[in-house]
Amino acid sequence: MPNIQSSIKSMKKDAARNRRNNMRKSLLKTSLRKFQTAMTEGDPEKVKDVLLQTTRVIDKSASKGIIHKNAAARRKSRLAKKYNQLVAAHSETATQDQ
Repeated sequence: MPNIQSSIKSMKKDAARNRRNNMRKSLLKTSLRKFQTAMTEGDPEKVKDVLLQTTRVIDKSASKGIIHKNAAARRKSRLAKKYNQLVAAHSETATQDQ
């Protein structure tokens, strides 16, 4: 533990930032898990809503510096690709049923 007042304050600020970043990182991971569970259920409407929420969380994380902006773009692209595959498979099975 430092003795200098500015170092003590700096450590407190670092701890607060660390807690905030961990909270945001946890929110991001939770959002990604919600998307995965919605994908396994297979309802395109529900998945679309969760995708929009997850995209917002990813963008917010990138703007706050939790993840790099290119990593955010990559994650959003992969989620959109999975969603599009689900919609295509769902519409294909709907046309086969008729």
